[in-house]
Amino acid sequence: MSVFSAIATGSLTVTSEQVAELVARTCPRNNYQGKKVLLIVPDGTRTAPVGLMFKAIFDELGEVTGALDVMIALGTHQPMSEVAICERLEISMDERGGRYKSVEFINHEWDNPAALRRVGTITAARIRDLSDGQFEMDVPVDVNKRVFDYDEIIIVGPVFPHEVVGFSGGNKYLFPGVAGPEILNFFHWLGAVITTPKVIGTKQTAVRKVVDIAAEFVTVDKRCFAMVVRPDKSLAGLFAGTPENAWEAASDLSRETHITFKDRPFETILSCCPLMYDEIWTAGKGMYKLEPVLADGGELIIYAPHVSEVCVTHHKTIMEVGYHCRDYFLKQWDKFKHYPWGVLAHSAHVHGLGTFENGIEKPRARVTLATAIPPEVCRQINLGYRDPATICVEDFINREDEGVLCVPKAGEMLYKLKNPPDWAA
Repeated sequence: MSVFSAIATGSLTVTSEQVAELVARTCPRNNYQGKKVLLIVPDGTRTAPVGLMFKAIFDELGEVTGALDVMIALGTHQPMSEVAICERLEISMDERGGRYKSVEFINHEWDNPAALRRVGTITAARIRDLSDGQFEMDVPVDVNKRVFDYDEIIIVGPVFPHEVVGFSGGNKYLFPGVAGPEILNFFHWLGAVITTPKVIGTKQTAVRKVVDIAAEFVTVDKRCFAMVVRPDKSLAGLFAGTPENAWEAASDLSRETHITFKDRPFETILSCCPLMYDEIWTAGKGMYKLEPVLADGGELIIYAPHVSEVCVTHHKTIMEVGYHCRDYFLKQWDKFKHYPWGVLAHSAHVHGLGTFENGIEKPRARVTLATAIPPEVCRQINLGYRDPATICVEDFINREDEGVLCVPKAGEMLYKLKNPPDWAA
């Protein structure tokens, strides 16, 4: 399938009329008579005009399909309420009970074996080749079994630089979006072992290859609308096709849109996380999207006064493990290998690079939480603490010449150095 696209230039935006026209070209209603269609969309932790896309697809197909339902690609995030899903789709509760009453809302259940189906296994030999010999193990592939209730899956989601896979989007909305824990844990840890600075913003990665191979086991017909979204939520580009080729085109535009290059690293970074990140599990993006421009020995402050939870889903494990560099785990692997690898990966992403020699961990730089998480919890999980009430954001603005960077909406834009050090190249 060729790629259909609508691309805005300069400060222009892809319009709702262009979106409707692209949807009609990609999914002509005459081809969908009586078909059951599942839209897979991100949860509220991704900036995107998902409602614009949902309404355009419903307007085109809603009257002819046998079913047109929505599954939330939660990964391991918390389930969304009916109200929250309506907000994600940008519809009112009255519209939910009227025009869209036939649409079933489905939250993915990654930790419910009864909700999953094993569709295959990526062999140890293939994993060895994909990981350049870093891993050699069979990786079972489980996916939400409801996807097989439909004639076609339509993935709708944005593409951003991503800490695990390089660039998000495409088949990533299947794996880990609606996947089971084994493959989810494996490829998150694979990305962490390669290290975040080397993966994030890199188009072709070992993890992307794993994701695309896993998607081959999902034999339902698949289409994808891959969005490239500016920080103000306007559409810089929209690409339609297979999950692979729509993502391929969108990731090129994302590289142009979502990466800010700096001449020098910063001693202090104030990373202001938006409300859509409601726990450190997601607010940690404010660290790894900025780690490449954080100076050795510097401090990155995750400023999120609204965040009071480390992670609801993985609270117990993170309290036991804490936040550490990759080598802290690799050099004590017998101690940590039984923990969920996805949690270990999250830990390493947020902590950042460092060394572990002779039982002593030395971080490359410091990460401090300025949140509603109390200081004793920050100490327990091996992160710094600042009282957010003592921070005046204005004091950090316009001080780049002094080595101070303030990012007002951190988590999606990637910052990199024009001449990166070896650890980030």
